[in-house]
Amino acid sequence: MKNSPYWPDGLSHHLPLPRTSLYDNLQASATRYPGKTAIHFYGSAMSYAQLRKEVDALAGFLQHQCGVACADRVALYMQNSPQYVIGYFAILRANAVVVPVNPMNTAAELRHIIEDCGAKVALLGEELFKNARPLLGEALDHTIVARYADYIDEATDLPLPAMLTEVAPDLDARPEFSATVPPKAVRWHVAIGAAQQPSANVASPEDLAVIPYTSGTTGAPKGCMHTHRAANHVVAASVQWCHLSSDSIVLCSMPMFHVTGMQHTMNLAIFLGATMVVMTRWDGRCAAQLIERYRITYWSAISTMMIDFMSVPDLDRFDLSSIEIVGGGGAAMPKALAQRMAARLAVPYVEGYGLSETIGATHLNPPQRCKQQCLGIPIQDTDSIVVDPTTFEVLDTRSTGEILVSGPQVFTGYWGRPEATRDAFVEVSGKHYLRTGDLGYIDEEGYFFFVDRLKRMINASGYKVRPAEVETVLFEHPAIQEACVVAARDARRGETVKAFVVLRAGADASAQQIIAWAHDHMASYKAPTIVEFISTLPRTGSGKVQWRLLQEREDGCLRP
Repeated sequence: MKNSPYWPDGLSHHLPLPRTSLYDNLQASATRYPGKTAIHFYGSAMSYAQLRKEVDALAGFLQHQCGVACADRVALYMQNSPQYVIGYFAILRANAVVVPVNPMNTAAELRHIIEDCGAKVALLGEELFKNARPLLGEALDHTIVARYADYIDEATDLPLPAMLTEVAPDLDARPEFSATVPPKAVRWHVAIGAAQQPSANVASPEDLAVIPYTSGTTGAPKGCMHTHRAANHVVAASVQWCHLSSDSIVLCSMPMFHVTGMQHTMNLAIFLGATMVVMTRWDGRCAAQLIERYRITYWSAISTMMIDFMSVPDLDRFDLSSIEIVGGGGAAMPKALAQRMAARLAVPYVEGYGLSETIGATHLNPPQRCKQQCLGIPIQDTDSIVVDPTTFEVLDTRSTGEILVSGPQVFTGYWGRPEATRDAFVEVSGKHYLRTGDLGYIDEEGYFFFVDRLKRMINASGYKVRPAEVETVLFEHPAIQEACVVAARDARRGETVKAFVVLRAGADASAQQIIAWAHDHMASYKAPTIVEFISTLPRTGSGKVQWRLLQEREDGCLRP
């Protein structure tokens, strides 16, 4: 693919990387800025020196008390918190591999990941211990259990999530915490307090660093294997692309288990020696308070967060002028919302694109020339093309096909799934590409646009309807906050278009009014024939709408 004429000024297309590990980033920042605040957490602060001290202590405990060895997988199952950051880098410091687990996962979902990756040790929040407990003595040998509120040592006027204020169950009385030596379950402060020194950090750039699991929207979740080099490439590229520095103040509202929160907030800040402001749970008004109080300069947030944020009733009372760049991905930012946001924050929303299989961004919009509802252009050292998904012929400008990606951030494969790994790649003109499974096109200026998932298509009387296209139009309806379009069975058309709709607060519209409006704003075969109102759309932990759940729900309904 030819380079876009709007490549960021002064930015090289090639990014040379030092031959270091992710932990080396923390080591360098803690050496350079020992007294600097690494983490703000609801009014309490942790310096880089203290962060490194606790990381090393926990790494030593993992090695000496839990038996963690080089290349072992260790599960990290908790909410955003100082403990998450400590746990992540302690696993790496122990020369092991991080397996981030969505804290919304059930006991059964946790079991699948633990058994699939073979992790014997898990770091987790105390509210999640009930899900891990059945695995102790079976798949898991040890758990280290964190109470997030332990890292709040100052009174605060900030609104605290319930899990930081609720009285926790008395876990210490359970036999897992005392019946064995060492016990199967250990409190976080006990592990840190042991102050055991880890052995040498020997991880190389080509060693496995992290195995994030796919969301499982197209089958059982699969572990995506990423090296230190791949993760560092995304972080370093993003830092250069967005002109960030050690003076940046990063709002961490995205969940860190997800590659966006992990890479584009936590790892990015550690790489820079910047300050993180960590939110355990999303709260739009609290985000506004944090931006004002800590003078946030950089914020990675998905569109659903921005919908909430821009709906904060007294948003105008907050000073948000410190914000220099806001970006995100996962789902296209509705045009009307992007315009409101740009007017309020005086900065554009920099949309990007990436997958669990790419450990973060493969495409980003040039900050100086963003396009709305656009994936952006391929970043440094990254090639991307659009092909016919059957013949793999490279398509012309504005022709819709499957987006393929090649670059240093692409994973080495799915853990324990060689066939799925082979199916994930294709060779085009002698080059190895990852199949994203996403349909899109390239415009005349080299920008990529998302159309829909390859496997998500409605066939209405022979007409192909792309749900994402219909959703984009529905977002323009003044009463609609969110919408998800699925296929509904229809005796005459085979399939017809159904929209699950969430109305804006205080808005009023009937199903027939929305259907009539849709007929006025899109081709009749694309317009929904059925509208069902719901209070919220089901989402993954990273904020993506779980359209497949709604499709499966609809598949149980027969219509005449």
